[in-house]
Amino acid sequence: MVVTVPDGRPFPDIGDVVAAVRADGYGILRGVFEEAELAALEAELVDAQQQLVAGRLDGRHGTVVLDRPDATVDGRPFAHYVTFATEVSPLADEAVHRPAMVETARAVLGPGAWLLDYEIFGVVYQDARPGPGSAYSRIGWHTDHQSGPHLGIWPGLAFTLHLDPTSPANGFLRVLPGSHRGGTDGMPPGFERVPGEVAVYAERGDVLFHHADLWHAAARATDDGRAAVRRHLRGSWHGGARIDVGHGTADFVKNARR
Repeated sequence: MVVTVPDGRPFPDIGDVVAAVRADGYGILRGVFEEAELAALEAELVDAQQQLVAGRLDGRHGTVVLDRPDATVDGRPFAHYVTFATEVSPLADEAVHRPAMVETARAVLGPGAWLLDYEIFGVVYQDARPGPGSAYSRIGWHTDHQSGPHLGIWPGLAFTLHLDPTSPANGFLRVLPGSHRGGTDGMPPGFERVPGEVAVYAERGDVLFHHADLWHAAARATDDGRAAVRRHLRGSWHGGARIDVGHGTADFVKNARR
């Protein structure tokens, strides 16, 4: 389900997106960001990524849990993730707090929903691209809930703000609609085809919301070079108990294959 902001209206009607998340486990909000805003956000996040690779950003903003410190792209050191991105990018912080984003999360999870931007990985800038030295180009079937089933933060709703349109060339999200209403029995351990799965394609600036119990995976790019780049800003809202400051990542369950 896609909702487009009508011309002249400051905020989208999020009702259809919320209904889609409840029914299918995912929905796309379109039109929240203007192109000039996306270009400025992209520049700020790419700069943070470059600062991290150069060692000029605090180590808190890198991760050896999700990334490899020896990752390379085109023979040069590369960081696929900038964690706690809202702490180094004021525009990222503003983007994730847009009224449309906040209201969608609270419509799904309730008025007490809170943003996990201060612990574990926070809000993350992610840059996926293939290559012989790449540490991240795809991810196998999983639910977000599986990353911390012992935590009291659930239910949850993830969001992905796309900086690149997605396609087979640069990879795309695979989802099993309605799977958020069941468990994980029968979930493949890797990248196998799941009967009933669909490909979810996004345009630049789209915000994809998905339920923490939705089965999803990311397909590897079929192209190389610039055409294979897939970048986005992602994070999650939660309706359960707030996680303590200093919790860290020691109990993070990295269950999805890469």
